[in-house]
Amino acid sequence: MKIDDKDVQILKHLLTDARQSARQLAHRLGVSTVTMISRINKLQESKIIRGYSARLDHELLGYDITAIIEIKTTKGKMMEIENKIAKQDNVIAVYDITGDADIIVIAKFKDRQSLSSFVKKLSAVSNVENTVTHIVLNTIKEDDRLI
Repeated sequence: MKIDDKDVQILKHLLTDARQSARQLAHRLGVSTVTMISRINKLQESKIIRGYSARLDHELLGYDITAIIEIKTTKGKMMEIENKIAKQDNVIAVYDITGDADIIVIAKFKDRQSLSSFVKKLSAVSNVENTVTHIVLNTIKEDDRLI
C-alpha cells in the first residue's frame, strides 16, 4: 500500500493519542468520518498499523535498569537464539546487527540481581559464544514513534 500525506497525518495523530475516535480524528483532519474509518481500516489491513497499545513509564513500574547486550553466536544458530530471547517479557528489542557482535538485545530490569541472572542464563544458552553488557546511565530519548 502506498501511503499519502493524509495517511501520514492520521498515523501521527494516532501515535500521539490512539484512543481518539475516528469521528474526532476526521474532524481534526477535515475529512468525513466514513473516509477516516476507511483509511484507518486500509492502514490496518496492510499491517502498517499492527495494533494499539499504551506507552508506559518503565521506571515508575520499577524497571530502573536498561541494558544493551551484545551477543556473539555460533554460525548458523543466530535466529534460534534470537527467537528464544525475544520471548522474554523484559526484552524490549532484539536486532541482527553487523560488526563484531551478531545480536543486540535491549532489555529492562528491576534490579542488578535480575540483570545478572538474565546475563548468566543468556551466557549458558548453547551456541552463545560471548556477551558484552552495557548499562544505560541516562536516557535522553526513548520513543519508537517514527513519523
